[in-house]
Amino acid sequence: MNKTVYVIGHKNPDTDSVISAATYAHLKIKMGFTNHIAARAGKLAPQTEYIFDRFKVPVPEYIPDLQPKIAYYMDTKPDTVNQNTSLWRAISKMEETNLKVLPVVDEKGTYKALLHYNAFAQNMLKILNPEKETAIETSIDLVKETLSAQPIVTSNEQDFFKCSILVGAAQFDTFKSFLDVRKSENVIVITGDRPDVQEYCIDNKVKALVITSGSILKKELRTKALANNVSVLISPYDTAATSMLIVYSTPVSVMADTELKPVKSHDTIRRVKPLLKASPSRCLPVVDDNNKVIGIISESNIIQEANIELILVDHNEITQAVEGTENFVIREVIDHHRLGNLSTRNPITFINKPVGATCTLITNLYRENRVSIPHNIAALLLCGILADTLILQSTTTTNIDKETAEYLSNITNLDIQQLGLDIMSAASNIGNRTATEVIHQDMKEYTEDNQTFTVSQIEVDSTSEIRTRREEFVKELEIERRSRKALFSAIMVTNITKLTSILIISADPAFIPYITFPKREDSIYTVKDIVSRKKQLIPLLSEQIEKFAL
Repeated sequence: MNKTVYVIGHKNPDTDSVISAATYAHLKIKMGFTNHIAARAGKLAPQTEYIFDRFKVPVPEYIPDLQPKIAYYMDTKPDTVNQNTSLWRAISKMEETNLKVLPVVDEKGTYKALLHYNAFAQNMLKILNPEKETAIETSIDLVKETLSAQPIVTSNEQDFFKCSILVGAAQFDTFKSFLDVRKSENVIVITGDRPDVQEYCIDNKVKALVITSGSILKKELRTKALANNVSVLISPYDTAATSMLIVYSTPVSVMADTELKPVKSHDTIRRVKPLLKASPSRCLPVVDDNNKVIGIISESNIIQEANIELILVDHNEITQAVEGTENFVIREVIDHHRLGNLSTRNPITFINKPVGATCTLITNLYRENRVSIPHNIAALLLCGILADTLILQSTTTTNIDKETAEYLSNITNLDIQQLGLDIMSAASNIGNRTATEVIHQDMKEYTEDNQTFTVSQIEVDSTSEIRTRREEFVKELEIERRSRKALFSAIMVTNITKLTSILIISADPAFIPYITFPKREDSIYTVKDIVSRKKQLIPLLSEQIEKFAL
């Protein structure tokens, strides 16, 4: 199976994370891996949105979580059958293709029922009940198709009707008594080379007369059948076989399970498991929002490996990955952060280098693989580097970042300083955004000494606006801390013009004495000359947590 591979960054993704996913998926496709799709695990930050809009590059697909869903396990492009198809043809299709179930659809492809052998057997027993008269719904066309019959006289071939089946094998007087007690216009009679039975049936205007064993209808009876609007078919089978087969001429919709409800591709495996267990065939049809069949899910599907795999970019810690990542095979990791707690089932490609941006690594993978970079992709990569290194001024910036940025600037003919100011300006506008939006724009969760904490980061050209909204931000940070049962939740507000930051923090009261940064005002601390969360701030916070844990 050709699996889909999602290239995806961390939760609450920043610009470097989203651009890394988009550009690395593009590289993989250029290298011949056409099943790779760029994805993102959160809403775009204004800066990131500005960049993708400016350079006209499609935004990666939004995947809010990776909890196991039907879409990741189902059999796609299933065979279906039209509801007016004969049961005989439907059963034959199942046997030829070794299908356990067959979805029944209407002319528009809308799901109507599911044919499975349990439903077929139960409905067939109702028809063939020896204590009741055999009655079926069918059409002349379906009878003709099922019996491979030769039509002699037919009318209204496609119209469906309900009728009883009567076999004309008894003596004439006995047969006559059987037919006389029925409404002949609702009867199909099956008989062999019996001119007397044939004529009596035609005179009484039965719905259809089926003559078995290839016997011929006399011409005078043919003329009378035409005048009386009686359809006459010649079956190549003997009377016994014809009587058995004609039951299969009923439309498949009559024999299918109409009570079995379909599921949606976005339904979780957890929700669908009990429904599968209750299904007689241990299978369920999968439909889209328009009730069109798009797949089949079975119990055997969900114990197999999913049809998706992952490439993680700009993170390697499971706590920062999109929820549900642990359920799927991780093929690669490309990152520039510290090593976290990620483990994999199989050996993988793992690229982790101490550079300022994952986009630096992605750019050089293009170069190493001798894949030319289109101008719009090069522009995105340059933006990713500048955003994550604060226009190459962050302490995380390396000579590799600077050389790579110059390389991309040469391709795009974009001025590094001006482009950097443009994207930083897009990031610093928070006037119309709530504290919740700002905090979750680029928030990461960490664990040190069994203590969980979160640190968000935003770059601005002045910290004054956020300081005036201190109470709003502290309130939201406290909600975040309590919801995660964390030691603290904080946001690092970096002034890109002065290359320094402040830290707004909501913490467990027991931890506050261990915060050693200069206090500016309630819940706000100055973290002077610190602009890098991963390289400068997190190590300092780790020391403070370590002392608290002693």
